Amino acid sequence: MTEPAQHGVVFPAGPDGRRSTASLGRAVVADALRAVDPTGARAAEQETNWRAGYLPHLRRLVETGLASREAAVGIADAGLASLHERMRVVVGGAEQPLSVLASSAPDRHLGTETVHGTAEPERELTVPFRGRRLGGSDLARQLDAWVAGGAVEPSCAEAVAAVAAHPEWLALPGRTVAVLGAGAEMGPLTALLRWGATVAAVDLPRPQLWDRVLDTARRGAGTLLLPTAHGVRGADLIGEVPAVADWLGGLDGVPVLGNYVYADGATNVRVSTAVDVLTLRLRAQRPDLALAFLATPTDVFVVPGEAVQASVAAYADRGRTAKLLGRPLRTLSAGRLLQRAYVPGTDPGIADSLVPQQGPNYALAKRLQRWRATSARADGAVVSMNVAPPTRTRSVLKNRALAAAYAGAHRFGVEVFEPATSNVLMAALLVHDLHTDGGPRHDLPWQDEAYAAAHGGLWRTPYAPRSALGLAAVLGLGAARG
Repeated sequence: MTEPAQHGVVFPAGPDGRRSTASLGRAVVADALRAVDPTGARAAEQETNWRAGYLPHLRRLVETGLASREAAVGIADAGLASLHERMRVVVGGAEQPLSVLASSAPDRHLGTETVHGTAEPERELTVPFRGRRLGGSDLARQLDAWVAGGAVEPSCAEAVAAVAAHPEWLALPGRTVAVLGAGAEMGPLTALLRWGATVAAVDLPRPQLWDRVLDTARRGAGTLLLPTAHGVRGADLIGEVPAVADWLGGLDGVPVLGNYVYADGATNVRVSTAVDVLTLRLRAQRPDLALAFLATPTDVFVVPGEAVQASVAAYADRGRTAKLLGRPLRTLSAGRLLQRAYVPGTDPGIADSLVPQQGPNYALAKRLQRWRATSARADGAVVSMNVAPPTRTRSVLKNRALAAAYAGAHRFGVEVFEPATSNVLMAALLVHDLHTDGGPRHDLPWQDEAYAAAHGGLWRTPYAPRSALGLAAVLGLGAARG
């Protein structure tokens, strides 16, 4: 069967003409590992069922990067180089190397529509939580509760508290924040506009989406900038990297490029690759460009010994019923259920929260964003890359297995956040990072990733997350249906 014609950034075609996402993922992971872990690279190349077998290879990328700063940065740079070398772009029906987007002229010029909010900027950081807006001492108590419950790292609470103590930071004076994926539930657009910031919004040319964004802008206190051409708002990042890059590069203010894009399946890799090309083109135009990302909590991370100790203590303190049921469940499942999260005494530890249901394309798209954050930070750029909590977004809830697992996650020490809470919390962390030169610089890239993480408890739960996921789904099935 002939594949439908594609435009813009595309996967490379194989000898049979098919654009295999599995072949691309396998090759990029192998290339990322090759210089520092040739055995791991061969294992990735020889994986015959990438769709089901990608999990250990994504973990190996993180484990191998623990060897040194040079290893971690080398993996990131090699993975990005492989992706850029292998992916292609279709322009005018002709397939070309991705590199042409670095300098090619845009097909059209994008103008700017400006919308000014009608409200007064908020002068206090408040976070929506369970029907209330928490500020001041109430917010401080909730931050303490999240730390005590293991939902966020202490550095996350400290960073949010710093923003609360400096409300003048909220409007991000002098900066223009480009929000790619303006309609995303987890994006900071609404919070930034409430705080009085200047936001350049980019998303697909879908009238309903823009009606919602414009309504948010008018009810806010900031300034919204959006791309237009011939009366149509929006732009397709997959097919219009040059046009979007030139538009963003011409805006006033110190630029911040925020990557909040998401799409289903293979399109997620295509749009994330397009954003990465856009990032390089913009950095060449604007050396002062800062970068912002949200890391998914359902990935593999290196975590500090303190998180390992908390998990080990939680495992030792689990209830009598859990202890009685744990051994037979592990026996019946051949060790797959209710495994310890860490070997006691490990420092640092590996928190492996990859979720098979999300698939290798989602994992690769999120990993390349982490690679760009690592690489750009090593080059001296200001980078805000924070781990977001598990959140009941529409994209999660439409997957019935994930929705059920999230509904039952609290039984295993994992707190799942509502979107309203998550996006304000993460927007506050973005504000903190932009006012602190990207936050503290650490010796190793994994420490940069672990700083201010709001993982919802996945790093401190007594059980390895995948070994509890199935039980969480069974226990949460009724609640998810409700």
